Amino acid sequence: MRLAITGGTGLVGRFLVEAALAAGDRVGVLGRTPPRADFFSAPVAHLPYALGETPPLDGFDALIHCAFLHAPGRYRGGEGDDPAGFTRANLDGSLRLFEAAKSAGLTRVLFLSSRAVYGAYPPGTPLSEDLAPRPDTLYGDVKWQAEQALAALAAPGFATASLRATGIYGPAGPRRRHKWATLFDAYLSGRPVEPRRATELHGLDLAAAARLLLRNTQTGAFNASDLTLDRHDLLARVAALTGCPHPPPARAGNPVSAMTCTRLARLGWRPGGEDRLAASLPAML
Repeated sequence: MRLAITGGTGLVGRFLVEAALAAGDRVGVLGRTPPRADFFSAPVAHLPYALGETPPLDGFDALIHCAFLHAPGRYRGGEGDDPAGFTRANLDGSLRLFEAAKSAGLTRVLFLSSRAVYGAYPPGTPLSEDLAPRPDTLYGDVKWQAEQALAALAAPGFATASLRATGIYGPAGPRRRHKWATLFDAYLSGRPVEPRRATELHGLDLAAAARLLLRNTQTGAFNASDLTLDRHDLLARVAALTGCPHPPPARAGNPVSAMTCTRLARLGWRPGGEDRLAASLPAML
C-alpha cells in the first residue's frame, strides 16, 4: 500500500508510521520539515505540507490524517487566544485535505478524532458510538465537525472512517519525550502530584486499529480506548521499577467516562491492557 500520513512525527503519528513500515507499506510523511534520518526504523518519503494547504497526493492509495495545530502541550484549550485561527487551520485545513484525497483518487481515508467529541456527558457515562456527540470544547467541536465533513465525502470507491482515540501513551521517538515524562520527573524528584484517573491507550494498539480499518471499507466512527488508569497505580509501578521511596499520590475519586469499543472489537481488535502497560514502562523510564 502507498500510504500518506499527516502528523507522522508526533507521538501518535509515529506509531502509525512504524506500523505501516512493518507491514511493508510505502510511506509518505506530510509535514513542514523532513524527519531526522534516524527518527523512523526505515526510510520514508517527505512531502512538504502545512494544514490549510493542498498536498500532492497523486500516487497514494490511502491517507491517515493525524496533524492538528494547537498550543504546545494542550489539546482542549489548544486554541489559546486565537479560536478563529485554530478553527481555520484544523477544520478548514482538514476539509481541504479530505477533498484533495478524494480528487487524487485515494480509496481510503482515516481521521484521528478524539473522545472529546462526547464532551458534555456526565462523568461515569459509558461512551458508545451510538451516543450523539456533545462537544463542550472548541477542540472537541472541531474534531466532530471534521468527522462529519469527512463522512459526507464517502462514496463508492472512497471509504472514510474516524478513530475516536483516548489519550495515547508509549515510548516517544529519538530525542523526544513521552506523554508521562513530566509526570515521572515530578514524582521521582518528590514534587507533589495531583491525583487523577483517566482512560489510556498504547500507541501500538491505536496503530493496530488503524491497520484493521485500512484493510476493510467499513465507514463511520470507531472508539479506541483501553485502560482506566489511576496515577496512584501508575506511579506505584514506577516506584517498584525504580526503587523510588516517595509515596504515590492518593487515589482519585473522580468517576471516569470510559469508551466502549464495540465496533473495533467486532473486527477482531484487542488492546494490550495491563500487560502492555507493564511491558512499556521500563523503556519509558
